[in-house]
Amino acid sequence: MKKLKAFIVVLCLGIVMVGCNNTSKGAAIGTGGGALLGAIVGKLAGNTAVGAAVGAAVGAGTGAIIGKHMDKVKAQAAAVENAKVQEVTDKNGLQAVKVSFDSGILFATGGSTLSASAKNSLSKFASVLKNNTDCDVAIYGHTDNQGWKNSTAEESASKNLTLSQQRAQAVSSYLTSLGVGYGQLKTVEGQGQTNPVADNSPAAGRQENRRVEVYMYASQDMINKANNGQLQ
Repeated sequence: MKKLKAFIVVLCLGIVMVGCNNTSKGAAIGTGGGALLGAIVGKLAGNTAVGAAVGAAVGAGTGAIIGKHMDKVKAQAAAVENAKVQEVTDKNGLQAVKVSFDSGILFATGGSTLSASAKNSLSKFASVLKNNTDCDVAIYGHTDNQGWKNSTAEESASKNLTLSQQRAQAVSSYLTSLGVGYGQLKTVEGQGQTNPVADNSPAAGRQENRRVEVYMYASQDMINKANNGQLQ
């Protein structure tokens, strides 16, 4: 048993310490290692773990191929106006793309109706999604922790949760109206004020926390293509 525990620790450390080039991203998940590390590496996607848990089906070569493919996806997303693009890791240790839109760009304060500039940005982003249908998509809405007028802290948190869900849904609905497939959008969820990325005390921090995030990550179809050498 002690030897088994030691092996697990070494395996985890080896994957966490793997190099940062895209050939090694995902390649760290060797045969049989993916299931063990799902809960660990999923947290690398911000505060939200994305991706279907496919575990040991993801091999070293597959991860490297997907890493190169997601570099292309990231470059396309980065060309969208008002989009902040980051590289993250999904539940399987595979490279994924996180796209954040400041809600100040997308919505009026306290509202969930998309602005004209938001529609312009999202129309360009819809093209990215339609060009990459082998990417699954998760959309999350977030708010800061500011209270609502004449509301208790608990009531304000509940209202913020509702607002974040409405904003995530507004983005989802607009993208599908532009031809993005419903089946591609695996998650549309509001997380309210529970996942801040900055300190809520200053106005600048609250601005960062008011956001909609879109994750593009490897679908099972993409993984299958990579396994079969068919992913470009």
